[in-house]
Amino acid sequence: MARVRYGARTEAEIAATRTASSKLPDIWSTGVVAVWESDPDAVAAVLPPPLKPTHRPLVRANISKVDLPGYPLGAGSVAVAAEHGGVEGWYPLVMPMTHERALIGGREVFGEPKKLGEVEVERDGLVVGARLARHGIAFVEVRGAVSGPLPLPEPAQKTDFYFKFLPGVDGSGFDADPVLVHCVRNEKVRKLEAVTGDIVLRESMYDPIADLPVRAVVEITIGEKTTDQKGRVVERVSAQALLPYIHQRYDDPQQILDGPPEGSV
Repeated sequence: MARVRYGARTEAEIAATRTASSKLPDIWSTGVVAVWESDPDAVAAVLPPPLKPTHRPLVRANISKVDLPGYPLGAGSVAVAAEHGGVEGWYPLVMPMTHERALIGGREVFGEPKKLGEVEVERDGLVVGARLARHGIAFVEVRGAVSGPLPLPEPAQKTDFYFKFLPGVDGSGFDADPVLVHCVRNEKVRKLEAVTGDIVLRESMYDPIADLPVRAVVEITIGEKTTDQKGRVVERVSAQALLPYIHQRYDDPQQILDGPPEGSV
């Protein structure tokens, strides 16, 4: 009998998959990073407990392209500065990706708020443009010109905070207590340039980043970097405290209750 591909895999096959994943080469991306100072009340309002605001209400947009062979990928995120347990990092609100494959591991393993979207990074000489778009709306756009090279930073660790959860089957709450994940990224940079420009936020009911206005541009850069990441669960969190924030993960919170029409399966 021909192999049934939905059948169980052997222990050797599972082990081989893990080994291959642990030996991936460095994957370099070209990206624009824009950081701005926003309204402190707005930044505090988007942070689910136990996350807390830092001393400065910063928002960061990462907009990158990854030239994977035969599989070019656009990857982006918009995150706010946050702190937990003495660790400062970033809490992403939305992470547009151009391919489904980039969504699966991040959402299911780490709890990343990834969604399918459009991610563009363009450079023509010194002119730079980058945008994140969904549903036909470029809700974040960065425009400017390269003003000169910057010193390369030393390899560094950076932390992102995620909440991993499963909405309840009965339509209320969660199936189990949500967990808070610290995702630590080891980042290496091989090229970095300063950009003089502006950050444009456009109204979107699906991705309301415009609620985090640009009070002052802190920095805009374009560069080439590679990262790896490891996550760990640091604590279980109150389902009641997190529930008011789960709409951040969905275009329409009602969709977590959507199912196929009765009798269709």
